[in-house]
Amino acid sequence: MSSWPETDRVTRARRSSASYSIRKTPVRHDTIYRGVRDGPTVKTTVLHELFIRKILLVRERAASMDEYPFSLPAVRAIDGLELDRVTYFVGENGSGKSTVLEAVAVASGLNAEGGTTNFSFATRPSESPLHQCLRLVRAARRPRTSFFLRAETFYNVATEVERLGIGSSYGGGSLHAMSHGEAFLGLMKHRFGPSGLYILDEPEAALSPARQLAFLHRLHELVQAGSQFLIATHAPIVLAYPDAMIYRLDEHGIERTSYDETDQVTLTRDFLNHRPRFLDELLVEEKIPRREPR
Repeated sequence: MSSWPETDRVTRARRSSASYSIRKTPVRHDTIYRGVRDGPTVKTTVLHELFIRKILLVRERAASMDEYPFSLPAVRAIDGLELDRVTYFVGENGSGKSTVLEAVAVASGLNAEGGTTNFSFATRPSESPLHQCLRLVRAARRPRTSFFLRAETFYNVATEVERLGIGSSYGGGSLHAMSHGEAFLGLMKHRFGPSGLYILDEPEAALSPARQLAFLHRLHELVQAGSQFLIATHAPIVLAYPDAMIYRLDEHGIERTSYDETDQVTLTRDFLNHRPRFLDELLVEEKIPRREPR
């Protein structure tokens, strides 16, 4: 029986993602088993070892901790940051989310503008030197595949796919011939596979709310198949994967938080529950004093 709540919207979203499913894969030899006792029965949980367990900041490699990006409070606090099967990074624009994800991606051998370890194009090199100062604590198990997706450079990735003539690995059609959302979900279907490392920077830029639900469905399939995700997002739906680790980046550094305590969730909920009040305050017309003619 399905574990999805059978509302009309969720049902439509799940049907729309039906074509974005993966084959059930056999358990790999590097899978760890743990028995969990729950009442009179014993449940067996399959645990996959993380590819990246922790991020360390090697300060000695930085030219100056007073210069960007090391001057960002979140970057200064990244040393010893633990990761999970799904790890989210949230925060305001400029807090350092994209900078941290880009550095982890490059330190993992991925192209700074997006794509796989085999991509080396650079439209406009702009990555920070942070990746040179990171040490990733890895497991002995290595990912079978990996991908870095940046919403702002996905067009360039699509162009590189066509230039290399590897469209068959991305569904066979041109990513440019699809809408942004269709191309992204197609990427998740055809290019993202089991036991992969996926670093996604604001994937919601391509997705409608219904497609964001489809994204969560596909994300779950890949996690169940042994993949690991690092995601920077502003979207409450994209952020909603259960039991994920969520880090908030702000002017004070980095701290663990819960889904219901994130600004994305609290502000969106308050707006939807009190829309007239918000709009009255936001859209109030400023009264300009009338000047009497001389």
